[in-house]
This record gives sequence, C-alpha cells and structure tokens, in this order.
Amino acid sequence: MRDPSVERENGASDSTAATTTTTTTAEITSPPPMNSPRQALIERLKDYGQEDVFALWDELSPDEREFLVRDIESLDLPRIDRIIRCSLHSRGLPAAAIEPVPENWVSTVDGRTMEDREKWWKMGLKTIYEGKLGVVLLSGGQGTRLGISDPKGCFNIGLPSGKSLFQIQAERILCIQRLAAQVVGEGPTRPVTIHWYIMTSPFTDEATRKYFSSHKYFGLEPDQISFFQQGTLPCISKDGKFIMETPFSLAKAPDGNGGVYGALKSSRLLEDMASRGIKYVDCYGVDNVMVRVADPTFLGYFIDKGAASAAKVVRKAYPQEQVGVFVRRGKGGPLTVVEYSELDQSMASAINQRTGRLQYCWSNVCLHMFTLDFINQVATGLEKDSVYHLAEKKIPSMNGYTMGLKLEQFIFDSFLYAPSTALFEVLREEEFAPVKNVNGSNFDTPESARLSVLRLHTRWVIAAGGFLTHSVPLYATGVEVSPLCSYAGENLEAICRGRTFHAPCEISL
Repeated sequence: MRDPSVERENGASDSTAATTTTTTTAEITSPPPMNSPRQALIERLKDYGQEDVFALWDELSPDEREFLVRDIESLDLPRIDRIIRCSLHSRGLPAAAIEPVPENWVSTVDGRTMEDREKWWKMGLKTIYEGKLGVVLLSGGQGTRLGISDPKGCFNIGLPSGKSLFQIQAERILCIQRLAAQVVGEGPTRPVTIHWYIMTSPFTDEATRKYFSSHKYFGLEPDQISFFQQGTLPCISKDGKFIMETPFSLAKAPDGNGGVYGALKSSRLLEDMASRGIKYVDCYGVDNVMVRVADPTFLGYFIDKGAASAAKVVRKAYPQEQVGVFVRRGKGGPLTVVEYSELDQSMASAINQRTGRLQYCWSNVCLHMFTLDFINQVATGLEKDSVYHLAEKKIPSMNGYTMGLKLEQFIFDSFLYAPSTALFEVLREEEFAPVKNVNGSNFDTPESARLSVLRLHTRWVIAAGGFLTHSVPLYATGVEVSPLCSYAGENLEAICRGRTFHAPCEISL
C-alpha cells in the first residue's frame, strides 16, 4: 500500500515541477521588456545624426516605446537621409536664370482653327475608344482650408445639384465614355472604359474609399477605379533633424503632388497601365470644379504634337497674380514652373512688345498630359536625383507648433526631364475655377467657383436656344448643366431649344 503522504508529496512535487516548467516556457517565448531601444537601431540613427528621437525614451510607457520603434523601423533611412542632404544642399545653390517661354511653344486659343479643333477632338475620342488613355486624379488633400475635415473631393460648392467635386468629375468620365462609343464606334456601340487612378494620402485614403463605395462609385464600375496612396516624409528642422510631433512619434507630411510618380511606380500601377494598353495619362488636381477630365481635344493635340508631356495654361489675370508660371530655365533650357515669388516686380510686369502680353504670362493650372513611357522615366529620375522642395511651414511638435521644413515634390518637376513639352492655352472662364479658400476670402472660393460654373453653363443653354428667367440678378445666378447631359456644351439643342429654365436649377437627363 502506498503511503498517502508520499503521494501528496509526489503530487505537490509534480505540480511544482509543472509550474516551474510552464514558467520557464513563458520566459523563453515572451519578448523581453523594451527597457532601452535596440542597440542596432540606435547605431543606425547615429549614422544619420538622428539619434535624438530617443531623447525622452525613459519617460515613455511600454506601448509608446513600441510605437516609436515601429515608426523608426518603417523608415527607409538611407533614402530619407539622401533626400535631406541633397535638398538642403540644393537650397543653397544659385538657380539658373529664367527666360520667357518662346511664343511658338504655345498653342493659343486665337491661333487654332476650327479644323484643328475638330481633328484633335476626333483623334482624342478615337484614342479613348481604343482604351489608350488613363486618368490620374491628385486627391491627397483634406478640406481643412474649406472648413471640413473630409477629403477635398467630397466638398459641395453649392451648385443647384448639390454634387461634390468627386461626383462632377466621375460624371464627366461617364459622359466622355459615352461620346467616344457613339462617335467612334462602328455598328453596335461597345462599352468604353477609362480607368481612373485616384491618389489619396494616409490622411484621406480610408475616407475617400468609403465615400466612393457609399455613393456606388457615381455610376462607374468599381473595378475601373484604383486608389493608391502618396508617400509621406518626416518634417525636419533647418539643420535637417527630425521633428517629433509627440515624444513617441515623428511629425510627417505628404511628399507633395509630385509624389504621384513614385507612388504609381511603388504601387505597381505603371505596370497595371501598361497591361491595360494605356499609352497616355491625363493628370489633374481635384480642386478645379471646371476641369475637363479626359479632354479629347487636349489629348488629340498632345498626340498630334508628338510630345512627351503637355500642360494646359491660362493667361495671368494681372502681373501680381499669385500663380506659378511656365518659364525656360537657363539659356535654351527646358520648361519648368516658377512660383510668383521668384519673379521680381520688373519681370512680373514686363511686356512682350510684339504680342502686347506679359512676358511671363502662362499660368500653371495643374492640368497635364504625359506619355506612359515618360512617367516611367520621371519616376526613376526623380528618385535618383533626390532633390525636393523645402517648404517652410508651422509643424506640429511636442512643444506646440514650431517652424520647420516639409519635403515636397511638385507635379511640374517632371518637365525638367522632358525632351519636349507642349503648352495648350485654355480660357479661364471655361476650364479653371479652383476651390482653395473658404468663402469670404479674396479669391478661389466655393462661391467664385460656383458662379463660374453657372455663368458658363448659362452661356451653353442660351447658345442651344434655351431661355432663362431669374428672380435675382443674372450675374449672381444661372443654371447648371449635368455632366451626364453635356461635356463641353455639345448636344444641348434637343434638351434646351425653345424651353425656359428658372435659375438657379440643374438641367439633367
């Protein structure tokens, strides 16, 4: 007979052993507490002079320490260090002198014949019908300057329809798809699809996707839209040090609309474009309510010129207008864009004696066309050169807002790589109504954009034989023509001739 006391002792002993074994296993498999940053990471940061990011390590909670380490480990430190060094060095170099754009480099509105317009319109529609055009929307910004936290494309400028910028642009794509199928198609029409690539940012991506999904993609097919995010970069002090937004996170900002080239490449969407047979890319900013998305005339002109890149331009309204303008950088150099602050008063006011126009009069309005081959070249070239614009801004930091530098690339940086760039003048009152500032500001407000649309569409309706009544002065109202009815004022006679519309209203199918 076994002694029960021995069994109890054995049981206690076994239990203790099991407990010991369990404890030992837990100690082996659990990660050690992060009492100090990993030495290898500290050494990497020291190599780039950024070890100060761990200055408040001892005051952080375990979760905050883990967050900071993950934040740092997610960075491509060699690339970011190269960008900082090259950009700070470039900032101190004298810029090459600028010259006005040669007159014969610009297709002016006055210089085009009706035959030119018809030829380019048909050429563009044929190219769209063949599936060779892709459209890229630059939509990484929030609407904070407009008083909303949503993506700027969600903004409703107050048109009679109440449509957002996103919806207006989506419906223009639907309209041009239909026109291409009708005008070019021989026999029974077949579906025409323009693939829409929408660049968001980490701050707008989720909200943008949800907005499109909740609105059933505004009638477009879900699989003809690809969302992708632009990159972000750490904000830096004037001596190149990372700025900490909190003790455990870096201050970061989007890398500018010129980040689109690298973002398209890293997300493999350039390969996607090639697989779809796309050869030309229309690229524009979200905040222009009058943008002619996938403009067949512009596309046809671009193909006809055989250029690698092209831009729509409008004439400066007055010498001191705060817009970037196209110039030639260096004697006989390439086209690029300079900000208004780079032109002194005498240059900004200089007149071309032959034309009577300002010498520096061609404003950049972020309406571009590229060949796919050229975008591939630019994506590689910009990354290799690593020179970013340094924008001095108020940066959120753990000590409140502080002055620092954001690293940005601009969409027009690509023109420096272009063997040829064509400029295409458009009329401001027909194609350019930006929405940048809250109502009550001096320019580029929702109200100024709304009135621009209503006035243009009113002219379309009257030209098509329609009539208007209005209870307020006509300069303060008008009609809105749905993009589903007309892309640029065409095909309105059947809807408008002999009819009277009471402004403000939307004319739709």
